[in-house]
Amino acid sequence: MQGKDDLEMSRRGLLAGAATASAGGLAAAPSPAGAATAAPGAPVLSRVSLIVNGQPRSLELDTRTTLLDALRDHMRLTGSKKGCDHGQCGACTVMVGGRRVYSCLTLAVMHEGDEVTTIEGLGQPENLHPMQAAFVKHDGYQCGYCTPGQICASVAMLQEIKDGVPSHVSADLTSAPQVTADEIRERMSGNICRCGAYSNIVDAITEVAGRQA
Repeated sequence: MQGKDDLEMSRRGLLAGAATASAGGLAAAPSPAGAATAAPGAPVLSRVSLIVNGQPRSLELDTRTTLLDALRDHMRLTGSKKGCDHGQCGACTVMVGGRRVYSCLTLAVMHEGDEVTTIEGLGQPENLHPMQAAFVKHDGYQCGYCTPGQICASVAMLQEIKDGVPSHVSADLTSAPQVTADEIRERMSGNICRCGAYSNIVDAITEVAGRQA
């Protein structure tokens, strides 16, 4: 039967052996065939392919690049705005696969092959999207900084209602939600307008919803 001293020696021996084996293993481990050895502190790059506003785009990006920075800094699509950079204001809202996302909170490498729509993809000055035209008609902007995100969120939000997705203020979770002012305000609460043009934004969205109905 082993005594306490024997057990202590065994434990020390085990720890020392594991440390030696680990250090030796790390030193002797061969690099994977073909793997690039990045310099200490150098960014890790990855190729990312996206469909942006209907056009295929392929970029080699730092894997830490957000979708917003990829759009603005690498594709020069500066319509999407960097506001808080923390997903609190919604100025960076774009649509990915038809759903609204805060592009400052998601990495570009997470969207390989995805379809991304920015404000530039909805319409152009000579051919405005109905939501863009409604924002102009109802003066749904003042400084305009949040407007691209507001419009992208509005378009995707109306599709959510059309798809029957309930919200916090939906009276009946089993029935198709209706386009009401309460629904619009609740669903758009993630997009902040510092100028306070909310009532005009609701009017613009309501008009487009009525047109679509």
